[in-house]
Amino acid sequence: MEKMKSSMWHYTPANSPQPLPKSSFLINKTELIPMELPSVEDNEATIEKVKQICGQSIVDGQTLSQYLAMISTPDISHRKPILLLGELANPFQLSRMNIGVLPVVTVRIEDLCRTYTDSLDARMIQPGIHHITLARSQGWWELTHMALATIDQIKKMIDWLSNGRKGDWKPVKPSEGDIMLECDSNLQSPSPTSMQWDGKVETCTDNPPTPTGPKFSISEVIVPVHTRLGCYDNRGKMIRCNHVSQRDFHTNYFRRGSSMKWQDILQIK
Repeated sequence: MEKMKSSMWHYTPANSPQPLPKSSFLINKTELIPMELPSVEDNEATIEKVKQICGQSIVDGQTLSQYLAMISTPDISHRKPILLLGELANPFQLSRMNIGVLPVVTVRIEDLCRTYTDSLDARMIQPGIHHITLARSQGWWELTHMALATIDQIKKMIDWLSNGRKGDWKPVKPSEGDIMLECDSNLQSPSPTSMQWDGKVETCTDNPPTPTGPKFSISEVIVPVHTRLGCYDNRGKMIRCNHVSQRDFHTNYFRRGSSMKWQDILQIK
């Protein structure tokens, strides 16, 4: 990925479920800047250590901490981690929201998956896009994005998702699943054939690849979840964003099932 004007980001909202871009980046009001995470030998880390690691990332020839200080914006120590599961990780959308400087790093989640909400947002395209929420998924792993955001930025992102409907989206902290920094931007998730269904629980039978970054507590990470409709229920199974594209989901699945309530698909603190 190269430095570019954020308004020139070429992926439409219909592409939003996929991690875009695949590597870590920083976005400000006008620019999308690549961010290179340092290599770390630790297998586990506290959230404060993760912030320090991110602060040593290289942005425009200097560390992220130096860059933030140079432009007089809140330091890493004053920011909180929040997962950007779908449209919130679209650089064009982040630029339109005008929420200021936002560092975004690539992470791997395990025993959790990104899945479609049972609702439509018609603000950007017609008939609308399906935003993404988080659900448990035994044995599963995938890449997604984690931002280091200020409290004000987090509030603005949640408000944007809710689109004036107070309470539709809620920031929570999961008490299940794992998360780690991931340096391999080409990490592949399990194939559909690896998923086994016993009539009640769907389980991934593949073994996850060796981690390339330290694991940290997901209970310290904020996750936006849809609290009214939860996620789409495909006869008891999940529709994983990695297996089914936005357009395919809307055409071939949406409105042919029911919804799972968010309290039933994710345990929180």
